[in-house]
Amino acid sequence: MKMLERIQNNQVLPQQYKSLDRHEMEKRVSEIKEKLGSRLFIPGHHYQKDEVIQFADATGDSLQLARLAQSNQSAKFIVFLGVHFMAETADILTNDDQIVILPDMRAGCSMADMANIHQLDRAWKKMLEQFEDTILPLTYVNSTAAIKAFCGKHGGATVTSSNAKEMLQWAFSQKSRVLFLPDQHLGRNTAFDLGINLDEMAVWDPIEDVFEYEGDLNKVKVILWKGYCSVHEKFTVQNVNDIRAKDPEINVLVHPECTHEVVRLSDFSGSTNFIIDTIEKAPAKSKWAIGTEMNLVNRLISMHPDKQIESLNPNMCPCLTMNRIDLPHLLWTLDNIVGDNIHNQISVDEETASFAQIALTRMLERSLKSLPEKVILVTQKTYI
Repeated sequence: MKMLERIQNNQVLPQQYKSLDRHEMEKRVSEIKEKLGSRLFIPGHHYQKDEVIQFADATGDSLQLARLAQSNQSAKFIVFLGVHFMAETADILTNDDQIVILPDMRAGCSMADMANIHQLDRAWKKMLEQFEDTILPLTYVNSTAAIKAFCGKHGGATVTSSNAKEMLQWAFSQKSRVLFLPDQHLGRNTAFDLGINLDEMAVWDPIEDVFEYEGDLNKVKVILWKGYCSVHEKFTVQNVNDIRAKDPEINVLVHPECTHEVVRLSDFSGSTNFIIDTIEKAPAKSKWAIGTEMNLVNRLISMHPDKQIESLNPNMCPCLTMNRIDLPHLLWTLDNIVGDNIHNQISVDEETASFAQIALTRMLERSLKSLPEKVILVTQKTYI
């Protein structure tokens, strides 16, 4: 486990940072970045606020950014603009001398929180009673380190929204059934695309500890954990119908964390990187309604003024937990680094990290070609 003297976790932002002028904060962040130079690496997830993304050295999805952190051996401090599970993955993949910091420990993921290791241990016992040794666990990277470790320990692997189809195919080459967690919608949409019928999928309710399924459980090939993204689940069939009624020429582009019904009605569905690439390659004057997080949609609107882009849900708000990290927290974090007073270090224990890395490695070994290589480099630095 990575350790540093004088670590203080989950500290509250000091009051003085809340009253600072934005221009002053931006100036101080820039100065500290210049002072620390290559010893500092700031990866930023696509869903983060513009006020902090402007200081990211690269933006991408969670696994891309963790891999960039892993390959950046010169960085002593990795300040992750994202959420807790992303920083955990970065800590797992980086070396013991590197320090991963999350500027605000409240920055979590509601989906990842919908599957904890105690629930999974109980569920696994019941599933083995029902299906015996026929199940392989797969977890979306949007999960805790403990869930990733469980999958690594039991022969499974992690998946991303970019390679879920390939990894599900691999899982079925190992066992006749798959447990997919924590996002039921990505699991359902991926399995359906592979030709698995909806009646061959059962949902596991971790609160009630029961299968949600009518019929013979022996027919089940995919067990879906009852979890979801609180942002993507808010895009509805009515949203699709309304936007098409308003403009029949519009293209509907959604993330596969949306419900099965919404994905089926859309024109295109894919990962965050797929969404970005699709818009970049789209012809001028084309029209798009996008079903994903609002910060990214707004950024795409500003980056592509030659195209008509809007949110599929006009009442959508940005992800609340993704938006925890703001400019005051970033400045506070950097001030603490300069003062050798580290707050909010993310450190995964050695055993958990070891098994979680097995799950990640199984995925990377099988799907490096299918993982998106493109990362938006916000500065002139190149880390790939």
